[in-house]
Amino acid sequence: METSTELRNLLHRIDHKGYPAYKDTKGTYQFQGYVLSIDHVQGDPFASPSKVSVHMKGKMAGFPRELYCGDCQRRALQDYLTRQFHRAAESYAFKAKGSGKSGLISISRCGQEVLERTAFWMDDKTGDIVVRLEIGFPANGRTINARELEKILFDFLPDCVEKSLYYRTCDKKRVRGAIDLAEDQEYIRGQLEAMGLTAFVANGAILPRESGISPRPMKGAVPFRSPKELEVTMELPHKGTLSGMGIRKGITLIVGGGYHGKSTLLKALELGVYDHIAGDGREYVITDGTAVKIRAEDGRSIKKTDISMFINDLPNGKDTSGFYTEDASGSTSQAANVVEAMEAGAKALLIDEDTSATNFMIRDELMQRVIHRDMEPITPFIDRIRELYERYGISTVIVAGSSGAYFHIADTIVQMDRYVPREITAEAKKEAENFPALSGLEEPADKPVFHRCPGQNRAYRGNDRIKMKTMGREGVQINRESIDLRYVEQITDSEQVTALGYCVRYAEKNFFGGTTPVQDVVDRLEEKIRRNGLAGLCESMSNVACLAMPRRQEIFACFNRYRGLML
Repeated sequence: METSTELRNLLHRIDHKGYPAYKDTKGTYQFQGYVLSIDHVQGDPFASPSKVSVHMKGKMAGFPRELYCGDCQRRALQDYLTRQFHRAAESYAFKAKGSGKSGLISISRCGQEVLERTAFWMDDKTGDIVVRLEIGFPANGRTINARELEKILFDFLPDCVEKSLYYRTCDKKRVRGAIDLAEDQEYIRGQLEAMGLTAFVANGAILPRESGISPRPMKGAVPFRSPKELEVTMELPHKGTLSGMGIRKGITLIVGGGYHGKSTLLKALELGVYDHIAGDGREYVITDGTAVKIRAEDGRSIKKTDISMFINDLPNGKDTSGFYTEDASGSTSQAANVVEAMEAGAKALLIDEDTSATNFMIRDELMQRVIHRDMEPITPFIDRIRELYERYGISTVIVAGSSGAYFHIADTIVQMDRYVPREITAEAKKEAENFPALSGLEEPADKPVFHRCPGQNRAYRGNDRIKMKTMGREGVQINRESIDLRYVEQITDSEQVTALGYCVRYAEKNFFGGTTPVQDVVDRLEEKIRRNGLAGLCESMSNVACLAMPRRQEIFACFNRYRGLML
């Protein structure tokens, strides 16, 4: 390790040289209170920025042990400090001048959700901190401008560290508030099972968002207020008494007119699998952590998935116990999505009529009379929904606006009326008595078989260089193979997509071999992440990518949409 003075002298020596001379700066340097590590130096000012990390001992940072003693607390503190560092760094971005990405100072930009990230790591025993960021090393054309980099490393970065990484300079009330909120959210999630609930939506929650492209709460929105019949009350460790709507296990139907808040409520439940920051409006919207949003997904790849629970006796004789297609229809894709959610361990399914295949969801009485059941290979979801709950313990929340077919079988029916929920189970079922229920199946389906064992793609055998490119939240490209994740709607951050790409890449190199089932592959990946953190998926600890933790369910979803998966 060298001193900061030696780094300064080095910068003076290479000033005005060709850009490749910046490579000489790679290494570690002792600054006052922390170690600066220059981990990767960009090839030219227009390339991806250089990767830099700050390492600080826990004793120097000074955060009390109770703020990071458990996963919940540590994750909340990391998230809070990442946001603080981002604000400080943003105020200095591009103040150092030059061509290309010169002057960029960047750390992960956090959204409304609290996620584990590689950008900020804190040891839960010692409190040691590692912050990973990107810096555009300044240049004039392709000539080093070391004086500008000196500003970044000796003026701007130390100020960011001072404002963000020391407990003495933090707003202690806000830090404590972030930890308390995380503990309250964890408490609610832990109470769902005991209370027989799939989800909880607190009174006063703000569910509508500012716009279709903004995740922030809408100003002037109607606060959520639970119907008295569904209201439950909890005593939280920090907030104290909190009441709200408990969505009970079983089958819940959400109905109402267009633009009355049905899909808004469902969207809040989808993202309730994550903790949220204070001020989001959905801090106390908590959903079973395994819940999966299900929709039709025309054109997706399906690899040897057992969809026989829903689809059988296809006219072309195609095997549906190991169904394979590169261009799924709406019904087959939705059937596969349900079965794959079961494989991933989901205990709740979230479905919106608007994004579902009609022939998968229902077949009305007239259609059943005209087209006899023997002529129809699809067993609609309405015939299996009760079986999913009673046999497998999987609850379902369905948003419906046009079909009343589910009134007969729903356990709870909630009407959204101008964003205000009403419990209408009794009156809806009474009205449904005037309409015949659709005839159901008498025999339950065989339990789906989850035996898929991915083999290694021949293109990757002995190949240590697997190229990867993230395309926002829409997907990831592995070499020339694109994985379309547009309709995996519970992905909330592009860094989760990047992490999913690394999961595929790591599994290709280490786990895919033809004898390990997909479930075991995901188990091994999760164990790897538990032991080494997300950074352990990267090839080198000195060149860690910007990753955010995906759920187990999204890892499955990514594998299932990977057309290069060899089965």
